[in-house]
Amino acid sequence: MTETTQGLALPRRHIAAATIGNALDFYDFAIYATFAIQIGNAFFPAANPYQRLMLSLFGYGVGFVTRPVGGWFIGRYADRVGRKGAMVFTLTLTGLAVMALALVPTYARIGIWAPVLVLAIRLVQGFALGAEVGSASSFLLEASAPKDRGLSVAWQGASQGIAGALGAAVGYFLALYLSPADFDAYGWRVAFLLGGLALPFGLVLRMALPETLNTVEMRPAASTAPASFGLVLASWRIILIGAIVFSTRTVGTYVFSYITTYAQSTLHMAVSVSVAASVVSGGCVAIGVLIGGVLSDRIGRRPVMLWPNLVFLLATYPAFYWIVATRSTLALWLGVAVLSLLNAIPAGGFYTAFTESLPKHIRGTTLSLTYAITIAIFGATTQPAVTWLIQTTGNKLSPAWYLIVATALSQFAMMAIPESAPAKRLT
Repeated sequence: MTETTQGLALPRRHIAAATIGNALDFYDFAIYATFAIQIGNAFFPAANPYQRLMLSLFGYGVGFVTRPVGGWFIGRYADRVGRKGAMVFTLTLTGLAVMALALVPTYARIGIWAPVLVLAIRLVQGFALGAEVGSASSFLLEASAPKDRGLSVAWQGASQGIAGALGAAVGYFLALYLSPADFDAYGWRVAFLLGGLALPFGLVLRMALPETLNTVEMRPAASTAPASFGLVLASWRIILIGAIVFSTRTVGTYVFSYITTYAQSTLHMAVSVSVAASVVSGGCVAIGVLIGGVLSDRIGRRPVMLWPNLVFLLATYPAFYWIVATRSTLALWLGVAVLSLLNAIPAGGFYTAFTESLPKHIRGTTLSLTYAITIAIFGATTQPAVTWLIQTTGNKLSPAWYLIVATALSQFAMMAIPESAPAKRLT
């Protein structure tokens, strides 16, 4: 990528290449969330369904442990050598892990080795995904014209929604066309293998990407640890704010990803209706993030972050109350659609604002680590915590209260983020 190409619109194939790794991550998560009950039955023996579900959710959460490690090592590579090589490496490991999980024999066949293999695969996958968001978001920002940065970086968040909707749709059609016995026995394996098809396609796209590390924005080439450390210290405020917002937004992401399991296990709604709710949620997330990205380029990052987030905060309890009180298909789908859209719009401003505010010399590592650490804590614990709260308190509105607390914290944190949109800073 040269200085002359930065004024041009970012090619669609470059956007697809940069976002396919994050999309595969959320497709994998959507499949795991959709089939959490079946995966628990296959790999994690326990005395009752609640314990099997909890073991299944913790089995997924183990992968978050290695994300900060990958964020550091691969993020440093992205800042020192290049974004492209880091993105190729992360996609390769992630794709292989998704396919490997589909092939692990059940506990009934190989005993304790089944959960051991599942946990090992999640650890490898977590290591790779630790630097995926940082490397890809850095590329999208650096490859885009300043006036289009919000929309370009928003595709990273939109890819999560699209992949989540696609994963849930795969689960929906499998539930529709497979018998209950086949759905439980191997439906989830088919879904994971379909996700693995993204690997060769994604590698072809990523291998053709230009490199954006050594552009005019790059700081002096003398890359020393003290210099990097000094930049981190100088940026401590935005890093801390970003960590808080990432933490709270992760809670929202994983509560909505939990909606299929929640609708089935807590509200006792039909599998097809429950899975379809995740399709609706993913589609609305994709639309909301892109709306936020476009608006942030036009009116600034701060208004896009603050006002929709406040409306989401006020709408969360009434929407969940309606869903729980009626347990109707309309309430579930419409409630989830409205909340997912409102929750996604601020992300279109935040992703760009945070990435834009970090010095390029430390952008890959800092963004990767901030995201990896926060998602390791809150991505791994949100669904088990919500499940435990429902079981312990007997309150079916526990997800709503969890969301309300997180959203209130994010509102205060986003108020402290300075405006970073180039068009607004020049006015």
